[in-house]
Amino acid sequence: YGKENVDSRHNRGRGGETTRFHTLNVAQPVRFSRKCPTGWHHYEGTASCYRVYLNGENYWDAVQTCQRVNGSLATFTADQELRFILAQDWDLEEKTFLRMGQRGFWVGYQYVITNRNHSLEGHWEVAYKGSSEVFLPPDPIFRSAMTEKENVLCAQLQCFLLPTLRHHGLHSWYAENCYEKSSFLCKRSQTCVDIKDNIVDEGYYFTPKGNDPCLSCTCHNGEPEMCVAALCERPQGCQQYLKDPKECCKFTCLDP
Repeated sequence: YGKENVDSRHNRGRGGETTRFHTLNVAQPVRFSRKCPTGWHHYEGTASCYRVYLNGENYWDAVQTCQRVNGSLATFTADQELRFILAQDWDLEEKTFLRMGQRGFWVGYQYVITNRNHSLEGHWEVAYKGSSEVFLPPDPIFRSAMTEKENVLCAQLQCFLLPTLRHHGLHSWYAENCYEKSSFLCKRSQTCVDIKDNIVDEGYYFTPKGNDPCLSCTCHNGEPEMCVAALCERPQGCQQYLKDPKECCKFTCLDP
């Protein structure tokens, strides 16, 4: 609580006693601007973060890259989540790994071939056993040349470059040779991110990204909880000053 007495008035209460009113500093409603590290997109529906890596890697290398950032190749729980992915701007103006105005991303499904007689027959599986995802892609488009030994193909989600097409949810599913190089989409749980963009472990204190560097919160399930705020007096003897946006109670005096 601030102690600065901006204004005081004397009013007569019902019992005849004098009532003194003080205008005090009041904590503002807290808005946390990020639940994902820089470069990741947050989706509230799954409490998850998503990031496209534009450097081309084969499927197995992409799996390892996602694991190194505590994630996995993305799978989807519902059509709404997929629509969120399609609507994002993933720097699609990049010209690598493009086909017919589309960009392909490795995602976390594999197509298991069960019959090669007249046409390829098989089914999609989530690449990581034990996953709770319920969304499986429709029948894929086959494009890569395959050998007789290949019984597993890897999923590539194709997004259109034109924003109007993406926002209408238009997309394609391809079953590709897993050793082709492609961009890929990683998914991880939302996390606590502090004001300096560091990732915070569960149960630790931190100052969340937002507008108030004087908050101290506890990280719980990727959310800042039990927050305590400090309120600062303005600097004495300084008429013009700047408040540091990332340091609590730190000011720079602009007076001559």
